[in-house]
Amino acid sequence: MLKLMRKHAKYFYVLFFIVILSFIFWGIGNVDRTSEKDIVAEVGKYKITTDEYWRTYENIYRFYREIYKDKFNEDMEKKMKLREKVLDSMVDEQVLLIAAKEIGIKVNNEELHEAITHEPAFMRDGIFDKNIYINRLRLNRITVGEYEKSKINELTLTKMKRLIELSVDTSDITLETQQLSSDESAMNMLKDTLLNQKREMAVKSYIEGFKKKIKIKTDIQLIS
Repeated sequence: MLKLMRKHAKYFYVLFFIVILSFIFWGIGNVDRTSEKDIVAEVGKYKITTDEYWRTYENIYRFYREIYKDKFNEDMEKKMKLREKVLDSMVDEQVLLIAAKEIGIKVNNEELHEAITHEPAFMRDGIFDKNIYINRLRLNRITVGEYEKSKINELTLTKMKRLIELSVDTSDITLETQQLSSDESAMNMLKDTLLNQKREMAVKSYIEGFKKKIKIKTDIQLIS
């Protein structure tokens, strides 16, 4: 399974994107709108409902089915602890949004416009087409306001992660790779791998540290 996961490593960046869009489109971040029995997690004053969770989970489940085909069965899902990982990811994304708001990270109108008009799904012959934009949103039952909110949150998360990644010390990576390989191509690949690992660890470490500042409550029984 590990070999297969390495082979499809590029898909995990897409998976991350699916988690972001799923919870944003379906309303993660609602405050006091739902009864306690429907809440799978609380992150500060924000709530993640069971409906939001299962919609996200179903998207990710289909994603894995497309990658692993028949190999992705109930047993593999349990070994991966997919249900728990989906919830953890949703909580982590909300934590980052709270942290970004606290330190004043914002997305201006120009950045939002740039992101929307350069989205390939809204283009015709390489040029943004407003009719395609409106029609695609309508087909997916998403309002312009909802989509713009999703893009703002997505861009905010990107900014927040980049800010954290800038804190990563890369001075030791070159030395490590030179000691392990004399082949330039292999060394560059190794550099990229080590750098990505360090960045991921830095983001995770930041999230875990910030979690200590806010109240987080999850009800795992609701997704068991």
